[in-house]
Amino acid sequence: MSAGPFLQELVGSMSQGAAGNPTVAMIEAAMAHHGLGWRYVNMEVAPEALEDAVRGARAMGFRGFNCSLPHKVRVIPYLDGLGESAALMGAVNCVVRRGDRLVGENTDGKGFLKSLEGVIEVRGAAVVLFGAGGAARAIAVELALAGVRRLTVVNRSAARGAELVALLRGVPLGVEAELVVAEGDYVVGEDVGLVINGTSVGLYDAEARVAVAEDSLRPGMVVADVVFNPVRTRLLEAAAARGCRTVDGLGMLVNQGILGLQYWTGVEAEAAVMRRALEAAMGV
Repeated sequence: MSAGPFLQELVGSMSQGAAGNPTVAMIEAAMAHHGLGWRYVNMEVAPEALEDAVRGARAMGFRGFNCSLPHKVRVIPYLDGLGESAALMGAVNCVVRRGDRLVGENTDGKGFLKSLEGVIEVRGAAVVLFGAGGAARAIAVELALAGVRRLTVVNRSAARGAELVALLRGVPLGVEAELVVAEGDYVVGEDVGLVINGTSVGLYDAEARVAVAEDSLRPGMVVADVVFNPVRTRLLEAAAARGCRTVDGLGMLVNQGILGLQYWTGVEAEAAVMRRALEAAMGV
């Protein structure tokens, strides 16, 4: 929308209790670096005000916005359509204006997969994924779309884990998937190439431990964590000590931002610029 000489377009983040969101600094740094006269504005939106917030964004010509919990599912009835992976997951974290329509996308899993590029080829890989919540579900769907050979979901809740496995096995994904209900330390099989912590275990707690048998992590295996603070989680430290290649959670955040900016502006932002801004905002 046109809003005076200093502001060409507006995008935003609809969240609840997200003051100090480091994503704002990251995305605004990318916009400045690429000479875009855009602004990315963080707005706290209560669940009962979500419909009005979306109507407001539509009326004011927002080019799009991000959604965080608890809005990722609740926003769907107020949109005009969903992208492929968002429809499969039943969750949206990025809304894009296309013509006069607001379309829901999900960049969670896409951002994670992008962070694996140059580290491991996921097509044909056997993967162990801890968790079955929002982030894990997004990652699992994108891994399935990318052609993994087998996906083992390790989760404490049998019901939630079974729901994800059913999604993976069904049409249109059709992936070989199994559920292991977490009881004690999970022993990673010898043919597994990628282990992922898709839970919040370790977030803001450097001593928190993912329930994996660390001596089953082998040299050459890739171990990834969605937790971004601390950057080097206990899982990643243990994996590195055993000769594994590691992928931290900042890569997922940066690549989510890159994808969102591409959806909104058509510009592919420089990852290094965004990562530096993100690290500075987080004080790491």
